[in-house]
Amino acid sequence: MATIQEILKILTDSGIEPNEANVEVKLLLEHFANYGAKDIIMGKKLTEDKLKIVKEKAELRAKTRQPIQHIIGFANFMDEEFIVNPSVLIPRDETEFLVRKAIDIINENNFKIALDVGTGSGCIACMIAKNCDCQIIGLDVSTDALNTALDNASRLNLYNRAIFRKSDIFSNVKPREKFDLIVSNPPYIPLSEKKNIQKEVTFDPDLALYTSDEKGLEFYEKISKGAPAILNDNGYLIFELGLGQAKYVKDIMLNNGFCNIEIIRDLAGIERVISGKKSV
Repeated sequence: MATIQEILKILTDSGIEPNEANVEVKLLLEHFANYGAKDIIMGKKLTEDKLKIVKEKAELRAKTRQPIQHIIGFANFMDEEFIVNPSVLIPRDETEFLVRKAIDIINENNFKIALDVGTGSGCIACMIAKNCDCQIIGLDVSTDALNTALDNASRLNLYNRAIFRKSDIFSNVKPREKFDLIVSNPPYIPLSEKKNIQKEVTFDPDLALYTSDEKGLEFYEKISKGAPAILNDNGYLIFELGLGQAKYVKDIMLNNGFCNIEIIRDLAGIERVISGKKSV
């Protein structure tokens, strides 16, 4: 019979860093064996069947480098569990900086209607809706992504607060529809970098990752250009940034009529979020 230590070794032998492997074994045990820290303390023993399933899932992770979130079907984001699958980007911790900034702006200004462009799993829209008295519409070009976002919103009981619509950027924004804030974590990796990408990231949808231009600025330009027409006066545009893109995105926003540009660094000191106010 396999042991937890042997399962851990399967992951570390495949090159997964020990701390990460520990977290992943814990997730596998909780999800597939309903076995958590409390059970370990109580000395509860795992059945052979449960250990076998956990071992098989660890072997799948080690062999394919499929992200642990896809194997268990969930990702944790801002203390909530979100359904994830190959049709959506797995939520990253850095995106919390984007969401927190959006929440602050919405609550400070008492905004009532917001837009999330490229909503994916819906994690940004859902956490904004959960923490603000504001309706948010999530747009995505992928029907599968929208179905996932709808499932996540319904799990969090966000009916009529986070709603979703199929749209290629602003293509399906209705005439005379206006918003107080537009938020986006757009694709920002140049296609030329695809060959160097970490194996786990290849399981995310290409649509959510890559741009057709060489600097990864394609969607910042498209969104910044279209945003003023659908933003209310004094409305805000806020983006997550890729590495080294802040100065370029700042120029794009300034050129499209945004002012009061603010750039926020993440815990690693990387310029991660940029916000700007529509010039009136």
